[in-house]
Amino acid sequence: MARKPPLFRHVDGVLPNVMAMAVVLLGYPAGVILLGQTAWWLNIGGVLLLVLSLTWSAYFIHEFAHHAIFATPQANTRWGALMGWVNGSCYARFGDLRRKHMRHHVERADVITFDVRGFLQRAPAWLRNTVLALEWAYIPAVELLMHSFVVLQPFQAGGAGRERGRMASILAVRASGFALLGWWSLKALLLYALAYLVFLTVLRFADCFQHTYDAYPILDDAPIPNDKVRDRAYEQANTYSDIVGLDNRWLNLLWLNFGYHNAHHERPTEPWYRLPAYHRSLYAHDDAQVITVGELLRSFHSNRVRRILAADYGVVGAPGTPRRADRFLGAVGVSFLTAV
Repeated sequence: MARKPPLFRHVDGVLPNVMAMAVVLLGYPAGVILLGQTAWWLNIGGVLLLVLSLTWSAYFIHEFAHHAIFATPQANTRWGALMGWVNGSCYARFGDLRRKHMRHHVERADVITFDVRGFLQRAPAWLRNTVLALEWAYIPAVELLMHSFVVLQPFQAGGAGRERGRMASILAVRASGFALLGWWSLKALLLYALAYLVFLTVLRFADCFQHTYDAYPILDDAPIPNDKVRDRAYEQANTYSDIVGLDNRWLNLLWLNFGYHNAHHERPTEPWYRLPAYHRSLYAHDDAQVITVGELLRSFHSNRVRRILAADYGVVGAPGTPRRADRFLGAVGVSFLTAV
């Protein structure tokens, strides 16, 4: 009789993964329920719990894309699709998200689906200025545009009827869910929207400062230009670890240790709970690729409008340079949740 394969890829991953996935799957409905309660402190707790659940569900999609959690591709795919329904990235197929993200690793570039910079440059001035004004007010308008593109893409010329039907069905299900939430509690619906905007901001901060790659808007499988050597040395030199602090065990979990990004690129299948130790085995506290969140907050704030239309991601100062991240504009519109 054939032996049944293990569910999890790593034995030491059973406990941390079960606990973290339980936070997502139990914290999400619990957070929604707290949003509709009378007491304001329960509402705040609901928003925070919802933000954490949404954020972890997103980074679990990243883990499933690398097959870092479960032993079989099928299990990773099923759970990746489930997490997409939690955080609203279900409009894109998990296989498409995975394929586009794998290109990021293999081709060592930001292979994006929608050229938001080009779109805004070609857009009417009123639309461009509206997006920039919203970004100035810390509303992630670019991310909302990216998600809208994923939803509308099947309905554009040449879109397949099967994909249109699938998208319409998903829209109907999610719209019905939000309508029921608003019927139960309008306050809960508004607070859910707030939590979702905070969630998008957390993700975009993490994405913003992890690379100084070139970005290429490619909708199909066309290769990127062969215009430079993109080897392992290039990959590490253009990858940064945006961590709260090397030994800050709890706050780095806010985005499931995704900030240990150089370690992730060195070994992409290393699971999230091993990344801090693996990072410490590779990089010193003062390594040039390590930039703490504290150093990046000023740039995230001061360049929040400039980076939208910037031609590149800027430059990073040498370690020890005062305010070395000030000219590190960062990326925008590179989320792995918005790929088709």
